[in-house]
Amino acid sequence: MNSAILLDTCAAIWLVNNEPLKQSAVDAMDRSFDLGVALRVSPISAWEVGNLGRVGRFKSALSPQRWFERLQAIPGIQLCELTGDILLESSFLPGRIHKDPGDRIIAATAREFGYTVMTRDRALLDYGRDGHLSVLEC
Repeated sequence: MNSAILLDTCAAIWLVNNEPLKQSAVDAMDRSFDLGVALRVSPISAWEVGNLGRVGRFKSALSPQRWFERLQAIPGIQLCELTGDILLESSFLPGRIHKDPGDRIIAATAREFGYTVMTRDRALLDYGRDGHLSVLEC
């Protein structure tokens, strides 16, 4: 894996909450840190966490706002750009991917910038296996 890592929202949640990740994912993050390559997070993750909090499904001792502040404070984390072109591209992704807008935007962002998506989301992993996205299971 030679590209920068884009954390899917679930991976970002587990990272902030210190939950276990696969060793291959930890090794990839360590390599990025050693090379001075920031781990990327899409601003759409803030929206997804806010929505989880709104419906009572956000599993954290922190509020969504504090959680996002803590995520951004982790050394080596950088918000990536979310442009109108990425939002448009998320509507026209090739192949088969589910309709979840957050995942579609994360996929479009990764494709735009050449990032590898770190995730456990089956739909994103399958999309990667279909050759449309670089993925790393965490």
